[in-house]
Amino acid sequence: MNKNRYKKELYELQVQLVKFQKYVIEENLQVCVIFEGRDASGKDGTIKRFTEHLSPREARTVALGKPSDRDKSAWYFQRFTPYLPVQGEITFFNRSWYNRAGVEKVMGFCTKDEYKRFMEEVGNFEQMLTHSNIIFFKYYLDISKTEQKERFVDRKKDPLKQWKLSPIDAQAQNKWEDYSKARDEMLSKTSFVYAPWYIIHTDDKKTARINAMKHFLSHNDYPGKDEKLLVYEHDVICEFDPVCYAKSLIAL
Repeated sequence: MNKNRYKKELYELQVQLVKFQKYVIEENLQVCVIFEGRDASGKDGTIKRFTEHLSPREARTVALGKPSDRDKSAWYFQRFTPYLPVQGEITFFNRSWYNRAGVEKVMGFCTKDEYKRFMEEVGNFEQMLTHSNIIFFKYYLDISKTEQKERFVDRKKDPLKQWKLSPIDAQAQNKWEDYSKARDEMLSKTSFVYAPWYIIHTDDKKTARINAMKHFLSHNDYPGKDEKLLVYEHDVICEFDPVCYAKSLIAL
């Protein structure tokens, strides 16, 4: 996507997001959006474009760090529930409880029993969210191995991106197949009718961001919604299904 088109569409979609937030505040709605994906898949940048012009009092990004000893001794989901949106709020999770099905599983930060318990409980947890009338979206950002490697190299060279590098990132390429296996199991077992996964192919950052915003807005109702602006590309984003692999939306 060229720069001029990107800027134009981004502005138009951010105007739509402001309209949506105004409706959320007026109607006391609760909105929760989680972004998962491989390292360097573009979660930070995508969330930034979503929130850039929203009121920070009613829209927040949650990116939790390493769990404390107290967190480790609590019910797993207890760590995340304080950050769920109240009425009139939109919460964006930059990684979420699904860390247990990805990084923690691959890197050995949780036991097999803890992982199994998570997979058994997450469906009930998310069903409680949706039954509580929380508007809930799950996005998985996927990236090719070649593009991920290029982004890591760019981070090493750019002094403004040094904060994005971590010891976990260093293992991403070496453990590519392990992450793929964990991702596939997570998607197949936790894409529920009431809380499906939506896959976004992010090798082109600009195209991915624009389509993520279009998809989200097209699936919500609010006054002043411009349907013509919200037609997204199905070869960039789609609801999880085995056909996503055939369409190369999910990297092997």
